[in-house]
Amino acid sequence: MAVTHDRDDRVVRARPADLDPGAVIAQSLDNQWVSAELTQHMIKKGKSLQDMADLRGNEVRAEYFRSLINTRQVVANRVFFYNNLAVSCDLVEGGEARRAHQKLLAEGALVPFLLGEREPTDRPPGVHVDEAAFTAWQDTVEGMPATERVTCARMSWNDQDNVRDTNSALINPFSAKVQGLTAKDIPLLASQVGVPEEKVPQFAETIGEVVQFSNERRIRDALVTRNLLYEKFVSVPGSPVSDGRYDKNKPFAGEIKQLLDLIYNVNLADALGMYPLTPIGSLRRVALQEWRDVRATPSSETIQDPEQLILFLQKQAFANVQDRLTPSEIDTLTLEDIWLLRQSAPWNHYMKAFRSLTADPASFHHSVGDVFDRYIKLNSEIVSLASARPNPRAKANSWVPIVEVAVTVGGAVFTAVTGHEGWAVAGSIGATSTGSFGGSVQLTLRNRRAGRREQKFAREMATVRLDSEAEWRQFHDLVQRLPGYEERVGAPAATSSTTIQEREEIPEY
Repeated sequence: MAVTHDRDDRVVRARPADLDPGAVIAQSLDNQWVSAELTQHMIKKGKSLQDMADLRGNEVRAEYFRSLINTRQVVANRVFFYNNLAVSCDLVEGGEARRAHQKLLAEGALVPFLLGEREPTDRPPGVHVDEAAFTAWQDTVEGMPATERVTCARMSWNDQDNVRDTNSALINPFSAKVQGLTAKDIPLLASQVGVPEEKVPQFAETIGEVVQFSNERRIRDALVTRNLLYEKFVSVPGSPVSDGRYDKNKPFAGEIKQLLDLIYNVNLADALGMYPLTPIGSLRRVALQEWRDVRATPSSETIQDPEQLILFLQKQAFANVQDRLTPSEIDTLTLEDIWLLRQSAPWNHYMKAFRSLTADPASFHHSVGDVFDRYIKLNSEIVSLASARPNPRAKANSWVPIVEVAVTVGGAVFTAVTGHEGWAVAGSIGATSTGSFGGSVQLTLRNRRAGRREQKFAREMATVRLDSEAEWRQFHDLVQRLPGYEERVGAPAATSSTTIQEREEIPEY
């Protein structure tokens, strides 16, 4: 890893290219993250993020733990460490919980992404922070043993280059993605965010207003930020964005919020060259219709051959796992449990198998079974940890594990589900574009009888680009020949700092 640190410096200063090839951006750690379903409930009832703290906190905590269980490295905006209660609660609690957080920082499992700051403990300018949590964060970092260091990422550690790179890779692309919304297939976009067909014209008008507002600001060389768009189109007037009180009188406030959150987190992942880890129940990247602009990251492969792509949807054979168990409430574990799990042989074997799979997606047909079996063993280890806790609250559940593969090509999504109970493949054929047909392959491991916070994992593992309509037709024909294939026409669901005075300041992202 090409990183730098001074002898007495407790910070390992990394750039995006220095991070683990499997590193992810966990969208659930966004302090504005709310599931699509809960967002609509909050708008209808006039509830704020604080009003929903307990319910939302449980969901976020579970997603936080899942990201640490299923990936080697989680990168998060530094603000989320102290403005997200699901993360900061361990810091404020102190003791064993804080020490577990320190150990995860020290091993690079948690990586703060710094915008313009040089130290993770710098106060970010122009950002409202939870003061008690921010102090606990500072104490956590400064209290790490002398032999331990925290890895922090920045676009560049040269301040002048960092301003340039952050603007070109992060700030400007965000506004460009917002401005591109009117170029999408609006009826398809509306259906994916849950807008009834009869309200599509009104939704299109609102999208046009969002884009026009963004365009007018960019023409004046003014910034376009998520907070600014929240204030205009989502939040209750006069209410701080951080309160998370969304206005039912603003047209499609919930749908606009979901789109802005998706763009915000996808944009950060793109800037850092990694995939976003999207929580179950949130809007998926497919909604952005990036079919002509499919990206490839160092950790992914672009699939261009229809016959190679069909392998992802073909039936797999897995070990009989009917008698295995998984925790029904993973968020009842502690952060210390999560750290201990990451030290275990089952976790390391699972990581090794998954890294091999993502490094060579073309071997999916032969290697996904190994990932699946090791995933089962990992869940057994979770049960053991939960059972060892005094007065354990995590109850064991019937484990009916399945693998779900979703292949997105243009406006179509093909899903294959397999496990010991059977196998099925289905297609949802939405709009298609002419020319390039791009998309992705997503792998999901979960329990068929999953509850809201059941252990499950979903991650994009390859990009797709078919370069002609003929290739699209060839792939579609191959899918239709798969035994038991069912198809429906219609849109697929889209929800699964302290600065030096002379230094130019980077706007808050």
